[in-house]
Amino acid sequence: MSATPIVIQWGLSSYSGWGVNGLQLALNWTRTGRFAPLCSLPLRLEEIALSPLEWQRMAGLFRESESFCAQIAPHAGQEVVVSVPVLRGLGNNLAGSRSVGGVTLRGRTTVGVCYLEDTGIDAEGRARAADCAAIVAGSGFVQRVLEGAGITHARTVLQGVDPTHFHPAPKAGWFRDRFVVVSGGKPEFRKGQDLALLAFRAFAERHPEALLLTAWHSPWPEGARSLEANRAVAPVLFRDDGRFDAVGWAVANGIRAEQVIDLGPVPNADMARILREADVGLFPNRGEGGTNLVAMECMACGVPAILSANTGHLDLIRGGNCVPLTRQSPVSAPFGTDGWGESDVEEIVAALERLWTDRAEAQAIGRAGAAFMAGLTWERYADGVAAVVEGVG
Repeated sequence: MSATPIVIQWGLSSYSGWGVNGLQLALNWTRTGRFAPLCSLPLRLEEIALSPLEWQRMAGLFRESESFCAQIAPHAGQEVVVSVPVLRGLGNNLAGSRSVGGVTLRGRTTVGVCYLEDTGIDAEGRARAADCAAIVAGSGFVQRVLEGAGITHARTVLQGVDPTHFHPAPKAGWFRDRFVVVSGGKPEFRKGQDLALLAFRAFAERHPEALLLTAWHSPWPEGARSLEANRAVAPVLFRDDGRFDAVGWAVANGIRAEQVIDLGPVPNADMARILREADVGLFPNRGEGGTNLVAMECMACGVPAILSANTGHLDLIRGGNCVPLTRQSPVSAPFGTDGWGESDVEEIVAALERLWTDRAEAQAIGRAGAAFMAGLTWERYADGVAAVVEGVG
């Protein structure tokens, strides 16, 4: 018996959160046969990093997706009804993802997959929510925001990690004499790179062996300008090709050039070997609609993580599995930030000092984080999303 087709109505990629989410759904459903996934956007194969075996096993998806896009492309800008389930990505105010040519798909069952940063939801947003038979909320925070707006047909399903890549393993030892702090996420006010920079600068003044390892690539580099809302940091810098200049910005903020390395764009599966070289992961994020994939991957590798105790991070914080930043002040912005938190720089520095001073405690926190993350896999996530689709289909 052949598997039921299901359409993922957003792009697949190894370089962005949404892209990894869709790619992992496709990989897991193709492997288990629970659904036969296809994508309604043209696939840019140069943005997808897979093993030779995965490329072969996914060949049918790529072929069927190309054919499906060709079928719906003539209906550019219109709504197209299909006889199979559709997963619709939902962003701020429940704005929905679209297919090739701006086509909006309505499936036999349409299920929203929702990640919110802006907590403001108006009547139009509620109407978009009602257009979905069910909504998968990417965190408990998102579900609470939706329920506060009167949207009650959402169910939280937490994202995961690929345990074949992200797990404790020996370091390669590239930074034997350094204390490595890793920080990841696209550069923007929400992700809090400004706070990470200020805290690292203070820490590095006392510890010259400290090294900041940044994975701050973004397909939308202009979003980094939002970091300038914090007047305590220097204006952001960009390279001649338009990319965000992480090292130049760090140096402009008083960090020595030899104390920062920027990784640039890294395919998701390659991050594990990088994360395991770190001594600590630093995530003072102001707002997370999901659970923060980089933080989850860091914890899964056994690297102790410092997490702001707000929004989607709250789903990750359990006794002893990380160092939570509990001094959270309200965040003011020209959009909805209910539940966001401004981490205290002094508390971040104290957390770094704690993990630098007590390496045994740091290792214990890392082990606890890895044990916790062992229960949060992409396979579990794919099963959870499938259960929601099947429950309304």
